[in-house]
Amino acid sequence: MLGEVTLSSGQTAQYYVDARRALMRPAGFRAAGELIADAATRHGAEAVGGPVMAAIPLACAAIAVPGGDGLVGFFVRKERKQHGLQRWVEGPVEAGTRCLVVEDTVTTGGSTVEAIERMREEGLEIVAGLVVVDRLSGGTETIADAIDGPVEALTTIDDLYPDRPDR
Repeated sequence: MLGEVTLSSGQTAQYYVDARRALMRPAGFRAAGELIADAATRHGAEAVGGPVMAAIPLACAAIAVPGGDGLVGFFVRKERKQHGLQRWVEGPVEAGTRCLVVEDTVTTGGSTVEAIERMREEGLEIVAGLVVVDRLSGGTETIADAIDGPVEALTTIDDLYPDRPDR
C-alpha cells in the first residue's frame, strides 16, 4: 500500500508492506512453510514461533509442510493471559526447547525483541531468527543482537520496492 501509514514501531512511512496478503494464500503459505522449515532444520530448531500476530501463520506454515514434520509451533502473547494457565508463550514448548524466532515484516524489531525476552523468561533457547520481509531499517540487526545469533531475511524492501521514495 502506498500513502502515509503509521507502523507498529510508531514510525511513519510512505508505504506499507503487508506480507500476510501473500502468506495467507495457498502458494505463499506453502512456500513460506518450506523456507521456514528448512531454516529451522539448518539451525537445529525444534520449534518455530514469535510475536503473536506474525508468528501464528508462519509457525503453522512451517509445521504444515513435509519438511516441518519434526517441528512444533508456538506464539508469544503481547499480554499475559488472565485466565486458564496465564501463559505468555502458547504452544507445546518448554524450557530448553530450541527455537527459531519468526517475524513477517521487520522495521525496528521492537515487538520481536519483546517476544524474545518473554521466551527467555520461559527458558526457551533461541538458536536463530528469520524474517519474511526486512524493511532495512535496522530491525534485523536488532533482533540478531537480542538473540546473539544469526537472523536471515527471505526478502528485503529493496527487492519488493526498489524505486521507493526513501531509498
